[in-house]
Amino acid sequence: MNYRWDWSILFKDTYMGWLWSGLLWTVIISLASWAVALMIGLLAGTARSAPSRGARLLAGLYIDVFRNVPPLVQLFLWYFVLPEVVPDSFGLWLKRDLPYPEIVTAVVAIGLFAGSRVAEQVRAGIEAVGAPLMPAALATGLRPAQAFRLIVLPLGLRAIVGPLTSEFLITVKLSSLSLTIGVLELTAQSRHVENYTFQGFEAFTFATIGYLVIGLCVTGLMRFIDIRIGGAALRKTPA
Repeated sequence: MNYRWDWSILFKDTYMGWLWSGLLWTVIISLASWAVALMIGLLAGTARSAPSRGARLLAGLYIDVFRNVPPLVQLFLWYFVLPEVVPDSFGLWLKRDLPYPEIVTAVVAIGLFAGSRVAEQVRAGIEAVGAPLMPAALATGLRPAQAFRLIVLPLGLRAIVGPLTSEFLITVKLSSLSLTIGVLELTAQSRHVENYTFQGFEAFTFATIGYLVIGLCVTGLMRFIDIRIGGAALRKTPA
């Protein structure tokens, strides 16, 4: 293999600007998708553990549908199919007038897929602590709704900080799928640099380091949160 390395392209204004822009969009899509995933996952996971059979069925339907359809297929359905099956005026707005339609679609599609996975983590955390703690909470005089809101739910969420870290990292990686609908995130910009310079190894090395740094930041943040709201409480528990 006669490949000539040229790291200087990473320091040229045009290509460096592309790569940094891609990194910024990757961070934005990841954070926005994770916000959607957390919001929907908390609601669906809580509903999945609720006494109401209707709430459990609706939450289970959402989880089963969105968790079992590949995220790339969901992305295509949201971006290419939905505007064609809704009323013409709304479809035209989605395709032409919606600000940053590719970004919004990526955030919604990735967020809904990740939310279905977060919901199962929330359900597992609630069920893990609910069985032993609910009777004790009720014995103190709390009503069932109060016991769930004040004791079971907070402790259940505290127990799943580790699994949520993995889900956050998966969401970051899923952001690269948005290039398939035209979003110029980090992977897409790396491909652009490769196409213009034929120095793909250098461009994708930058992308690899970028994803690694984001992942390490996510891991560090979640570990800090775990120590603050989880491990700290356990260490303070008398032996």
